[in-house]
Amino acid sequence: MKGPKGKYAWSVTVGTKGQIVIPKEARDVFGIAPGDTLLLLADEERGIAIPPKETFGELAAKIFGGDGK
Repeated sequence: MKGPKGKYAWSVTVGTKGQIVIPKEARDVFGIAPGDTLLLLADEERGIAIPPKETFGELAAKIFGGDGK
């Protein structure tokens, strides 16, 4: 199924140790490489999100205050 431009959906399986594998296409689209650190955000009502690494500063500023730099 083709979605709107820039919108993606993938499914992953959680292993016995609670690990998931990020699909190769997703890693390519978002430039995720071995050794990268990802931020996992969660809300019991809205679910889990893994935002792009370029937004870490902005998200931290929203959560903790400051200018995001």
